[in-house]
Amino acid sequence: MFRVFIPARYASQRLPGKPLLPIAGRSMLQHVYERAVASGAAQVMVVTDDERIADTVMGFGGEVLMTGAHHRSGTERIAEAIDALALDSSEVVVNLQGDEPLMPADLIRQVAEDLERFPTADIATLATRIHTAAELFDPHTVKVVMDKGGFALYFSRAVIPWDREAFAVTTEELPPTAEHYRHLGLYAYRAGFLSRYVDLPPCSIEGMESLEQLRVLWHGGRIHVAEAISQPGPGVDTEADLNRVRELLEV
Repeated sequence: MFRVFIPARYASQRLPGKPLLPIAGRSMLQHVYERAVASGAAQVMVVTDDERIADTVMGFGGEVLMTGAHHRSGTERIAEAIDALALDSSEVVVNLQGDEPLMPADLIRQVAEDLERFPTADIATLATRIHTAAELFDPHTVKVVMDKGGFALYFSRAVIPWDREAFAVTTEELPPTAEHYRHLGLYAYRAGFLSRYVDLPPCSIEGMESLEQLRVLWHGGRIHVAEAISQPGPGVDTEADLNRVRELLEV
C-alpha cells in the first residue's frame, strides 16, 4: 500500500499559477491527480498553501490538505502533511510533482514498489537511459551514477561519468558503450524517514548543484535508483513545455 502526495504552489517565476493552467479542458493539476489515482494508490492528496489551488482540487472531487506557506520545497510540504495525518513511520509516500501531467501511472506504482523491495533504502527513485549527447550535456538534465546494487553514488547537472578517452575525441556523440542515466524527479519515501529528513541541515553540494537529494547522500542516507519501466512524458517548466504538453493531450 502506498499514498501519493502532490505538492503544489501557485507562485512560479516562469509560469505564474502553473498548477491551474488549462490543458485539454482541465487544469494541469487535475491531469496529475488523475495519473496518481490510476496508479492504484490507497490515497491521493494535494498539499498546498494556496486557496485557489485548494478550491480547484475540491472542485474536481480531489482531496487536499492545507499547509504552511513557509516551506522551501515540496518535500517539506509533504513532511508537514505526514505529521498532520499522523502516518505510521513505515508508510510509503510518493512525491509526485504538480507539473507532471504526463507521468505514467505505472512509474508512480513502480517507485513505490521499489522502495518496498529494498528495506535498507531511505528513498527510491527512477532513471532512464540517456541516448543523445545533447541530453547528456544539458545542465537541466540531472544525471545519476549508481553502484552495483542500484544505489545512488552521486547526482549532478554535469556529465557523470566522464568518459575521458571518448570525450577527448568528441562530445558531439555518445560512445558506443556509454551508460549514462537521467534522473526522474519522482520519489518514494517512508514516512518516518521524511520526518527526519526535514531536520537535516542543508549541505554545500546541495546548494552548488541545486539538487535537494544530495542532502540525503551527504548525511549518509541511501537512495535506490531503478530504471523506469516506461518512458515518462515531458514535465512543464516553461511556456514551451506547456505548449508541447497541450499538443500531446489535445489530440
